[in-house]
Formats: sequence, C-alpha cells, structure tokens
Amino acid sequence: MDAKPEPGPLSESSEPLFCFGVIADIQYADLEDGYNFQGSRRRYYRHSHLHLQGAIEHWNKESSPPSCVLQLGDIIDGYNAQYQASEKSLELIMNTFQRLKVPVHHTWGNHEFYNFSRDYLTNSKLNTKFLEDQIAHHPETVPSENYYAYHFVPFPKFRFILLDAYDMSVLGVDPSSPKYQQCLKILREHNPNAELNSPQGLAEPQFVQFNGGFSQEQLNWLNEVLTFSDRNQEKVVIVSHLPIYPEASDSVCLAWNYRDALAVIWSHKCVVCFFAGHTHDGGYSEDPFGVHHVNIEGVIETAPDSQAFGTVHVYPDKMVLKGRGRVPDRIMNYKKEKAFHF
Repeated sequence: MDAKPEPGPLSESSEPLFCFGVIADIQYADLEDGYNFQGSRRRYYRHSHLHLQGAIEHWNKESSPPSCVLQLGDIIDGYNAQYQASEKSLELIMNTFQRLKVPVHHTWGNHEFYNFSRDYLTNSKLNTKFLEDQIAHHPETVPSENYYAYHFVPFPKFRFILLDAYDMSVLGVDPSSPKYQQCLKILREHNPNAELNSPQGLAEPQFVQFNGGFSQEQLNWLNEVLTFSDRNQEKVVIVSHLPIYPEASDSVCLAWNYRDALAVIWSHKCVVCFFAGHTHDGGYSEDPFGVHHVNIEGVIETAPDSQAFGTVHVYPDKMVLKGRGRVPDRIMNYKKEKAFHF
C-alpha cells in the first residue's frame, strides 16, 4: 500500500476561505414559454421562478453557506411591461429572494430598464447599494450618485465591485434629458440601422440599444478603487450585467465601450475575475493579463429539467466555480506574481 505523501509546508488548505453564489438572467414573467428575438431559443418565462427557488434552497442548505449571492441582472422579463405586470412580477421574485439566508447584490440589466425607469430602480429593493463598504480616508473611492455602482468586502483582502453597464444608455432615461440625447448620438454614430436593436452590418455589433456603456466618471472611480486595492494587496472580483471581453462573449452582447473598461482593469494587477450575464449562452476566457471572464448561463433559457446557477469557492490561490445544471465547473487560478531576479 502506497504511503500518502506528506503535505509540504506550502500546500494550500483544502478549506475555502469563503464562497459566494452567482445567478443570471432569470427574466421571470407569468407567460407561456416563448422564444428569443431570433426565434431560435426557447424561453421558459414561468419556470424561471422555479429555477430560482431551487437555487435558493440549494444555497440555504450548503454546509458552508455562501457569504452572499450575486444576481447578475435581468431579474424579470421586459414582456411584463406590456402586460402592466412589472411590479407584480418583481414583488414575486423579490419575495422569493427573501427566503435566502444571506445578502443578495442586484445588478441592473436591460430588462430592468424595459420595466422601470432609473429613478424607480434607485428607490426600489433592487438597489442594494446599502450593502456597500466604505474605505476610510479615501473619498475618491466613494461612487457618485450618477450611476449605480459600489464596492464591498465579503472577506478580508477580497473586494467586489459592482458596475453599472447602463450608465451610458438610452434605456430607463428621460428622453428629454441631455444624457439621453448624448447616448442616442453615440448609438446613432455607430449604428445607422432604423431598428437600433439590430446589429446588421455593424463593424462594432455591440452598438445596439439593448446594450450600454460605462461613463468616464464611472471608469475614473473604478480606477481609484483598483488603485487602492493594488496598494493594499487585495484581490478584486468585478460584477456587471454586460461582459467586456470579446473572447468570452458573443460580440453583440458586449458593453459599448468594453475596451475602455478593459484598459482600466489591465492597468492594475488586483483583478482576478469579471462576472457577467446577458449572453444567456454563457462563456469563459482568461485574458492575457490573467483576468478570468465568466459569463453565467441564463436561467431564462434553461429547460425545466435542468438548472443554471453556481457557487464560487474562494481559496488563497484560486477560485473554483461549482456549476449546477448548464453552468459548467471552472477552476480560476490567480495570476502568479512575476519574480524579478537581479
């Protein structure tokens, strides 16, 4: 019988430091099953509520419960607005989330804005900015009220940053406002189609109405938070409804100015993972700077006999996504610090 090798002094502990849940694109509506805009993918509007219930039951029963859950946007479907059911559907889903024994952080996607104005969302239960952590003596890391973004620390030396990917957008904004006019101008400059949701013929297919972007003000704030995290040797997880890395996403689903967001992230060494939704198909890629881009598969296009959520277990040297149903498992090693030999 082989003797087990003695663990070396540097072997990592098998216990995770903490874990957190991820779920995306629930898009609930009290409707019969339908299809996506292309008519190629089935959408299970009612069943998405049952998938959410299953995810919450799972998280509540886990032996080491998650410290929090990240809800990556599109919590109810835009169809609710046509049936004057937006508030009723949101209430049903939020009541279900109340069964979760840990905090949930809500990201805003395009479907939030099909149902509600930005002002409504700011004053709703979908605004989880009250869960933010503040960094004493660093006012530059406090987000502005002009966008919905914040950061929090679920475990020492790990900072999570929730971004507003519809900060620059024509969705949820008063059409008479200067910001709407500015965003419509940007959209039209890149998209000459009469139907602004169509990427047909576009050199940059992300410039469609159902996407949005990050204002320079928000990117400057992100840069300040990442500067603080670099200095304090924190590891950072970024959360957004829209993905920003082309290799991990269908190009039509990217944030308008994804390159600007990548430029900020790549100028720092602290970012480990970027979690997004929106694509429904999911996606994954590690970029050249060692940042893991994870797009979580959407609940809305998940068959009744499957599931779509995950729990991320955080270790000193990596994060491990344990997916359920159509969310695959992933091991995400932190990038190694380059050793300088003199």
